[in-house]
Amino acid sequence: MRTRTPLLSPVFLVAVAAPSARAQTPPAAAWDSVAQILKAPASATGGYYRYGLPRRDVTLKVGDVTVSPALALGGWAGFSGASNDATVMGDLVLLASEVKPVLAELARQRLDVTAVHNHLAGEEPQLTYVHFHGRGGATELATRLDLVLARTATPRPVAAQTPAPPTIDTALVFGTLGHSGTARGNVAQVGFVLVPGAVTLHGRALVPAMAYGSPVNIQMVDGTRAVATGDFAVEGAKVSGMLAALAAHGIAATAVHTHLIGESPHLYYMHFWADGPLAEVLAGLRAALDAAR
Repeated sequence: MRTRTPLLSPVFLVAVAAPSARAQTPPAAAWDSVAQILKAPASATGGYYRYGLPRRDVTLKVGDVTVSPALALGGWAGFSGASNDATVMGDLVLLASEVKPVLAELARQRLDVTAVHNHLAGEEPQLTYVHFHGRGGATELATRLDLVLARTATPRPVAAQTPAPPTIDTALVFGTLGHSGTARGNVAQVGFVLVPGAVTLHGRALVPAMAYGSPVNIQMVDGTRAVATGDFAVEGAKVSGMLAALAAHGIAATAVHTHLIGESPHLYYMHFWADGPLAEVLAGLRAALDAAR
């Protein structure tokens, strides 16, 4: 059963909370055309519109685990601002054969590449995650991004999925991590913002959930075993303590890198892979969250 529990501390603002005064969600009507262009439904969350672009065409394995698309294959594009002056950013999940044509198309479409890197370690097939950013009219940005997506095998139109009843212990997940989230089938997802204060890029304040949210995704493998991945977005002073907390609980950091270029303050994104009994995995993740305070 799903329960709502208190926030860990004032710095832990859930990434899907109601938008603040500096991150108002745009009117829905302004983004209908974006959804039509991208062939993906929108969800209003955390002060922006998110268009999910999951790679359900990829069967991903990490060791003996078949990874759910909701765990680590969730490409996406987020739009914020006004329809005539929007910001887009997101994350494309690419197979090796797609990287070169996608990067070339992003350059042609004048969309900035802010990172090209791994999120996982030892996955088959190997994936590359490309982060992008752009500003302009919303429909113009969507049209340019549509041409980029055409260089991939990302399934579109994105088919709506019937929500599956949770089979993961959400009371344990949300209670241990200190906040509720969402759960479908054997995957639970919880979002945090671990950076206090505003982050700006080129003089414009970023929407926290869109630019530096910290997603934590947990998948049940069987009745007792769970795997988890995601990334913690934090300032540099928090990195070593969080890495130590993860290592102390047997959780591997699979990458520490940047997702943005020119943001202030500068942020680091710490990806991880956990594998073990659900309670132990959650305890390690909670220790890392505590270290961010």
